[in-house]
Amino acid sequence: MAGGGYAAAQGDGRRYEGGVTAFVVITCLVAAMGGLMFGYDIGISGGVTAMDSFLKPFFPHVYKKQHGNHEENMYCKFDDHVLTLFTSSLYLAALIASFFASATTRRFGRKMSMMFGGLVFLGGAILNGAAVNVAMLIVGRLMLGVGVGFANQSVPVYLSEMAPANLRGALNMGFQMAITIGILAANLINYGTSKIKSGWGWRISLGLAAVPAIIFTIGSLFLPDTPNSILERGNHEKAKKMLQKIRGTNNVDEEFQDLVDATMAAKQVEHPWRNFTGRKYRPQLIICIFIPFFQQLTGINVIMFYAPVLFKTLGFGDDASLMSAVITGVVNVVATMVSVYCVDKLGRKALFLEGGVQMIICQVLVAVIIGRVFGTGGEGEMSKSVSSLVLFLICAYVAAFAWSWGPLGWLVPSEICPLEIRSAGQATNVSVNMFFTFVIGQFFLSMLCHMKFALFLFFGGFVIIMTIFIYYFVPETKNVPIEEMNQVWKQHGFWSKYVSNDDVTARTSSPP
Repeated sequence: MAGGGYAAAQGDGRRYEGGVTAFVVITCLVAAMGGLMFGYDIGISGGVTAMDSFLKPFFPHVYKKQHGNHEENMYCKFDDHVLTLFTSSLYLAALIASFFASATTRRFGRKMSMMFGGLVFLGGAILNGAAVNVAMLIVGRLMLGVGVGFANQSVPVYLSEMAPANLRGALNMGFQMAITIGILAANLINYGTSKIKSGWGWRISLGLAAVPAIIFTIGSLFLPDTPNSILERGNHEKAKKMLQKIRGTNNVDEEFQDLVDATMAAKQVEHPWRNFTGRKYRPQLIICIFIPFFQQLTGINVIMFYAPVLFKTLGFGDDASLMSAVITGVVNVVATMVSVYCVDKLGRKALFLEGGVQMIICQVLVAVIIGRVFGTGGEGEMSKSVSSLVLFLICAYVAAFAWSWGPLGWLVPSEICPLEIRSAGQATNVSVNMFFTFVIGQFFLSMLCHMKFALFLFFGGFVIIMTIFIYYFVPETKNVPIEEMNQVWKQHGFWSKYVSNDDVTARTSSPP
């Protein structure tokens, strides 16, 4: 059966000396702050677009649609492509930036990419907070997108390369934890700024995106580069000293030799993008495309981008919609903590599969409830008990995503690619993720208007498909050193035919 691949996951990977040190934990936490920028932006836009004080000057036609005709279909009150462009334009910019970030990360190191991303994001936050027209809003969002593209390209790779194999999942998930904290902070800030009577609260919400950008930019100044990145640029002695420092031992010869071998192999590759599409890297290519594709087709950004708008559409009041978004933000953070604790114990695959099943159940139930209350005409009113049930189901759905597809969608693609294609693999992961984030962000409100409650069934159908994909095609990578992933593909029932024996060296294929 093609769903094999557990052998290398159960601790059969090589065990190097040394372990997790305070130094590596601190550097990984600082690097993970790049997720704060991404998370804050995900959470802030939906709350701002639900504020009347923001809609009046920038999108008056949407404001009139909301408050003018109370007989209008509830599903369609926010359907406006310019309004959704405010949210989605960031992800289009991130898509394009990720390709430039790939070259920068490979040539100048992960640290330089993080620093540049933080600076550009800071400029976009300032421009958005000071915006006086839609053009300024969109340009600011595009700058935020460039920052996100560079951060999302470099941070997961940095974390995977710094962490020891047995804790790579937990430390890498610091990035996703920072994303969830950023979303929660944005929801709380939106709830507070919506109370400002003079109508400039949205400026605070948008302008405060500068805070995570400053934290990330200053933090990146003090970060060391990874041993892999230092080796990639030819400094062997410095790379070995850095490896000794992050592992807490001088006896790193075995791991360092594996890194040197991987670097030498990488230097033989003149065209990483061309090689990435070759047969021997087919498993990595497929997974780096399909995992981010499916991650967005879970429908999570329906909740994360537009939670206040969605809850408002479903009949929650202004304050109730923002508070409901805060509640889902809290659930998101707590559930991510569950994943951090479990990922290196239970493994990636078990979390993927459980999360998928839970999301399917929640989405079907939400569709049934909304369909019964609003029908296809979009007319009706939810009782408090039904509203509470919908909120509970959405929270259960968010929790399932937060301990499965949320963090694992970034972790798995960042850890499966050998050094010679790692930047190309991560750029593919980021660009596919950003493209479909843009598509969902741009067209969700129109899809809600036309598909109505069936939209939740649409996303639920994709969750079924992607759960089957995980079961058959994604191997377990728990405890496997990042430079030994070829073992995983060779032992997998489906992917083994793409990996030759020559690709699995004697060093990695023999027991330690």
